[in-house]
Amino acid sequence: MKEHVFTLGIEEEFAIIDPVTRELRSHIQEILEGGKITLKEQIKPEMHQSVVELGTEICRSIVDARAHVIDLRSRLAELAARSGLKIASVGTHPFSHWRDQLITEGERYQEIVKDMQSLARANLIFGLHVHVGIPNRDMAIHVMNQARYFLPHIYALSVNSPFWVGQNTGLKGYRLKVFERFPRTGIPDSFESLSEYEDYCKLLVKTGCIDNAKKIWWDIRLHPFFDTLEVRVCDAQSRVDDTLAIAALIQAVIAKLHKLLRQNITFRIYRRRLLDENRWRAARYGIDGKLIDFGKETEVEERSLLNELLEYVASEVNEFGTQREMTHIERIMREGTGADRQLAAYERTHDMKVVVDRIVGETYEGLNAPG
Repeated sequence: MKEHVFTLGIEEEFAIIDPVTRELRSHIQEILEGGKITLKEQIKPEMHQSVVELGTEICRSIVDARAHVIDLRSRLAELAARSGLKIASVGTHPFSHWRDQLITEGERYQEIVKDMQSLARANLIFGLHVHVGIPNRDMAIHVMNQARYFLPHIYALSVNSPFWVGQNTGLKGYRLKVFERFPRTGIPDSFESLSEYEDYCKLLVKTGCIDNAKKIWWDIRLHPFFDTLEVRVCDAQSRVDDTLAIAALIQAVIAKLHKLLRQNITFRIYRRRLLDENRWRAARYGIDGKLIDFGKETEVEERSLLNELLEYVASEVNEFGTQREMTHIERIMREGTGADRQLAAYERTHDMKVVVDRIVGETYEGLNAPG
């Protein structure tokens, strides 16, 4: 297979869990100390000390990405075990309260708290970020404009945050609702050109709104420093297979739009106000709801739209050899999302600790044995 430009980079945010109480534990410093030697740049603190982020290197294929994700998770699990702790990959912790969590030391996090106040302290959420390599940034901005349409479809598959501070929120994806209290979040407007996007970033820096363009936290963004489109909308996924399947779908969508663009075929650009309607439905109902087909001006079952999407990207899936991952997307559509599995565990037992055990169990599925 010829080498393609649509490389993958996957970032996952994990919760650090006390296996006895099942609560979050502010323990990042010890894990970072242990991880500095083995994980180097691939392990990072987040604002709360109970959160840790892992990022793969640039992956040439999904097989490469799978090996990276499993290896990083396995090593993080081992580091946590040394302190008698566990890791969990989930959009929100089912019952721990953000008020009880310590903020990570360091200027960057103190600055964010100073700027955002309670919004920052309450932002105790865990995401999955997928980078897809596109070397031509002029082209990438147009791909970004078009890919916005598919964000709600993809988010619906990834919902994994039905509980917040011990409450069943009634939403399948509550994480986005917490995050959108921050400025510069959500689905971006479309940009006429790369220079319009760059002018916007420069204006915000010049006027003291932000100190660098990484503080633009949209659901999809042209990365300010890497030649990637970064899709940031998804909840963290408990199972490795879910993470890889969603990453492969994102890769296929971006490659498809890029290919069409090179043939001068453009996908319709919809206004943010319309896309936000679908984004809300995805957060509320996950894959059990209906999204709006704006072209036909009608509601359509999310599962049926996902089937259409899989058909739409079939040739890219063949090109990248990601059939296994698309089969797993079909499994999620049949068996339910992470949120559906959390809710089922709670329905059965009415015990939030059982929900945490379920999440932790899934996070460790398929990992390498310690050592």
